[in-house]
Amino acid sequence: MLGQFTLLGADGPSAVAAMQLLDVPYGIFEWFLEDAYGTRMDRLGEYLGVRMLGYPYMQRAYLAAVCIAVIGPLVGTFLVHREISMIGDTLAHTAFAGVAVGLFLNATLSLSLSPLLTAFVTAVVTALLVELLIEHGGAYSDTSLAIVLTGGFALGSVLITATDGGIAVGIDAYLFGSLATVSRADVALLVAMCLLVGGLVTLAYRPLLYVTFDTTGARAARLNVRLYKRLMVVLTALVVVSAMQIMGVILVAAMLVVPVAAAALVARSFKRSILLAILVAEFAAVAGVTVSYSYGIAAGGSIVLAAIAIYAAVLVGRAFPLERLRAQ
Repeated sequence: MLGQFTLLGADGPSAVAAMQLLDVPYGIFEWFLEDAYGTRMDRLGEYLGVRMLGYPYMQRAYLAAVCIAVIGPLVGTFLVHREISMIGDTLAHTAFAGVAVGLFLNATLSLSLSPLLTAFVTAVVTALLVELLIEHGGAYSDTSLAIVLTGGFALGSVLITATDGGIAVGIDAYLFGSLATVSRADVALLVAMCLLVGGLVTLAYRPLLYVTFDTTGARAARLNVRLYKRLMVVLTALVVVSAMQIMGVILVAAMLVVPVAAAALVARSFKRSILLAILVAEFAAVAGVTVSYSYGIAAGGSIVLAAIAIYAAVLVGRAFPLERLRAQ
């Protein structure tokens, strides 16, 4: 049952002990996925007459999308208000390089590394580097981020061609995302990230808010500004890598920005902005997954287009409010 969680392919007592430690939480997750969540989705599908809700892979896809719709805006709201939303795109492209590194090492050295593990390591290291670039780059920070972004994607493409395209098939799912490739392990990872990211943001909410809007005041209040900035970019890296399997590298950064942008148009406080952004993302995620299944199109693209449609609708609503239309 836990073989799919073995990240390093290690054997021996340490690996056995690690798997035993994972057995309890994964058992709880299996119960939730099958008995609690799965059973209710089956009943909902029967009640609504929608057969796809009873398919296990669609149940996993909806749950994964819902988790992404929580953690994306939760982190993205801080990034957008710090005016560093480009970090998400940068980390997504370097995570692609991390996936390529894992697949390349597996193909050339006959290893059994998890591509997600190498993507996590690459994205976290890059996140810390990016924070340094923003802190010391000044007016040239955007240029530095663009260099890191394009460099990461270039490295990934070089590694793909270095194996004569042998790993290209394995990397397509990470590039474009896929409903069919969302496994139980992927959903378990997203649920864990949802709990981790949600818990950390809740615990550090006030310092993060202070650092986001008033860095000078935060330093005067003796907050460890550098620590909280690094925490936020590391959380961004974790969100990006976790969401790659269903959204795809190219579109994953959109869930950090588009719902937040839509919420910012109407929200009057930071907390409401987070809540509204999550609601927008949830609607877009459910609608996108449904449209993806119904028409056989990419899930990530469908979710992002649904979020953009909501953003456009909010813009139109602000430009032409109901009161003005009624007056006409």
